[in-house]
Amino acid sequence: MLVNNNTQAMSTVQQIKRPDMDPANAAASALYSGALQTAQQNITVPVAQKELDKASDRIDEAFAKTRVQLQATAPNSDVPATSVAGSARSEFTDYMTKTPAERIRDQLLKERGLTLEQLNALPVEEQNAFAKAVSERLQQQQQQQVAAKTADPQAQTVKETLAAI
Repeated sequence: MLVNNNTQAMSTVQQIKRPDMDPANAAASALYSGALQTAQQNITVPVAQKELDKASDRIDEAFAKTRVQLQATAPNSDVPATSVAGSARSEFTDYMTKTPAERIRDQLLKERGLTLEQLNALPVEEQNAFAKAVSERLQQQQQQQVAAKTADPQAQTVKETLAAI
């Protein structure tokens, strides 16, 4: 038999006296209700939950900062855009306005460690060879795109459907 002399614990145990319960069930029920009440009083938020709350707060804070920065860089905003965001936006806009041939030219220049000015300073034969390399790479790229479309028409249809979604 368990004996608990703690008066606080004894006060939390509810005495359940039901005539339909035998003494053993009544005692077990009383102990269970007392243990349940004690457990409910002593429940604290686990450390992991606190850490998750902190992480969630940090995510919300980062989202808010990002939103403020995006609003500050809006084209019709009165607040001037930061130089980093402005330069990234202008680089992206410049890249998207280029033709595929210009993109390939820039890629080849970067691979060879040249600038456009240096390319223009080269002899005409080397400039022609460079232009031929750009042309060949552009044709390869186009052939790959055509091959990808004709290789599996069903897969292409699925891709187009997913892209439309």
